[in-house]
Amino acid sequence: MSEKTSFGNFFEDFRVGQTIAHATPRTITEGDAALYTALTGTRFATTSADTFAQQLSFRRAPVDNLMAFNVVFGKTVPDISLNAVANLGYAAGRFGHRVYPGDTLTAESTVIGLKENRDGQTGIVYVRSRGVNQLGQVALEFCRWVMIRKRDAASPAPETVVPELPDAVAVGDLVVPAGIRVENYDTALAGSTDLWDDYRVGERIDHVDGMTIEESEHMMATRLYQNTARVHFNQHAEKDGRFGRRIVYGGYVISLARALSFNGLANAFTIVAINGGRHVSPAFAGDTVYAWSEVIDSLSLPGRNDLGALRLRTIATKDCRCANFPGRLADGGYDPSVLLDFDYTVLMPKKPEPPAALPGSTA
Repeated sequence: MSEKTSFGNFFEDFRVGQTIAHATPRTITEGDAALYTALTGTRFATTSADTFAQQLSFRRAPVDNLMAFNVVFGKTVPDISLNAVANLGYAAGRFGHRVYPGDTLTAESTVIGLKENRDGQTGIVYVRSRGVNQLGQVALEFCRWVMIRKRDAASPAPETVVPELPDAVAVGDLVVPAGIRVENYDTALAGSTDLWDDYRVGERIDHVDGMTIEESEHMMATRLYQNTARVHFNQHAEKDGRFGRRIVYGGYVISLARALSFNGLANAFTIVAINGGRHVSPAFAGDTVYAWSEVIDSLSLPGRNDLGALRLRTIATKDCRCANFPGRLADGGYDPSVLLDFDYTVLMPKKPEPPAALPGSTA
């Protein structure tokens, strides 16, 4: 048989410092954005309407941040995680230049850490991936770590290198969209009057709604991102696997959780950072996804009195309404219903400051 086809990289194929340019460039179209809406139900006004986005000084409605994230993530799969056992986590994710229909994204990853597991059958690969547009501007970057199978259990273990990654992206490192203006922000059109000032650290928001995942939808979403992982598509490959069926791509679960968060966080109009995240358990077709969010921190932005940032932790569950969610278990683990634990930072307008009193006036 021909050896021209690829079976992906195994653990021993990676080395620290290695940079991988990923195929294939992807021009984002209006059709991609419409299909993303159809598959997630996202309703955030800035990515839904050119007119709303232009009032904030975007040139038109940008594509959803998580669509751009998933497109770039999908590029990395054939080279990084085609032979993965599990995607273990995310950190140090930042969104830079916004992505618009017509932009072309390319992706590359650098290996920043390696650690063979005790079983000698697998190892953890740490990578920093970035997506850039046709002008070479960074649209997003993020780190993730993946458990990957070894081709040969007898191959020697590499030197262990575990990178130090921040718990959260620092406020000073957040990229606020250039020229953004919110004095004309319309809360009625956005869908909520709750602004940055209305949220409190420790507050929990039940997003109420649920969305059932259909087999055709999760596979279509994953194909939209050109993610080639067999666990999401090939029932022949998965029928004898650990779960015996195809697994829903975790990025689709992230997108659903973000879409559901509109009910309670409608004015979180853009994501600026992915601080961390974990796919706690797999989702399957037929599961109904619910979500709730906790405000971890309320952040002031340097030089801005019109915008603030909220650091959020969104939990997605399956077949468990969040009003009934039992929370973390006594041993600190997760309830079996938890699919996703996602830590990210959003921007939100502040309430307008009252006009300054005129000289000589009384309060």
